[in-house]
Amino acid sequence: MDIAFFDERDDPESGESLVELARIAMVAEELPDTTELSLTLVDEARMRELNTEFMGKDAPTDVLSFPIEDFSAGIAPTSSPGPPLMLGDVVVCPSVVRANAEAAGVPFEDEMALMVVHGILHLLGQDHVIEAEAEQMEQREREILSLVGRERP
Repeated sequence: MDIAFFDERDDPESGESLVELARIAMVAEELPDTTELSLTLVDEARMRELNTEFMGKDAPTDVLSFPIEDFSAGIAPTSSPGPPLMLGDVVVCPSVVRANAEAAGVPFEDEMALMVVHGILHLLGQDHVIEAEAEQMEQREREILSLVGRERP
């Protein structure tokens, strides 16, 4: 699996633990070995731009997902000959995640891990608009996070 990591903030970090978490989530979702994903950390100004442009909301948010393919929730894409499976992009704003973690009284690292997993599940067609789907998505987040010793806040 190929995970491209970018940190566009003024004080970038290596992102090794986030890349490893993304890899574990992708394996847990039974994605082909040729799957590609982009994971990017941005500041609040950039996240606000993205959220305004793509979601119509003039405020920064914690995570946005930009799928390349249109997947059905719960149906793992299969491997096929040809080019790699490109999931899409997960964009996370750590400063918003930190504020959310502090407001909820949960560890920042758990909240960041949740945002990465949450973003990947969105790329795979899962959503949380309908309550039943939200419960399924949250259960899958718990299962994946438990693989790395984290809890869903």
